Amino acid sequence: MSKVGKKPIVVPANVNVTVGDNKITVKGPKGELAFVFNPEIIVEFKENQVLVSPKKDINRLYAFWGLTRSIIFNMVEGVEKGYEKKLELQGVGYKVALKGKDLDLSLGFSHPVLFKAPEGVEFVVEKNIITISGIDKKLVGQVAADIRKIRKPEPYKGKGVRYVGEQVRRKAGKKVGSGS
Repeated sequence: MSKVGKKPIVVPANVNVTVGDNKITVKGPKGELAFVFNPEIIVEFKENQVLVSPKKDINRLYAFWGLTRSIIFNMVEGVEKGYEKKLELQGVGYKVALKGKDLDLSLGFSHPVLFKAPEGVEFVVEKNIITISGIDKKLVGQVAADIRKIRKPEPYKGKGVRYVGEQVRRKAGKKVGSGS
């Protein structure tokens, strides 16, 4: 049995849920999201609650059961409140600026890096902090990971792009010892 899948999802009053054959659509004040789920999973909308259950009692369906419930929960949360991730740049000369909706990153390469904003994601830049926001949790997290991947924090000086509050393990540099 899925511990996550058994929990009902409470839908707020300002969010509309529509369940069709193997598709759920969630509309809210921030936007609209849709998800096509496994045909062996039953999704029902009753009395401002979404209930998820498997059609058969098969072990392999338990993973899809919990996954489907989590995705629907994130959709309801996203269209109501939205999601955001914050990245910070650390390093001498590391800068970021908005060019329209896209990011212009100067990260110590011989050229600036232009990161295009995908549909449904917005960037806000304040000094050396980038705020990525949107209604799709998966997309916001993936965009943040892609930006971080451009210049990961290195362990010797700590320079690079990191999540706000992320701890980077530092390594000691070369030790100068007495020659033998």
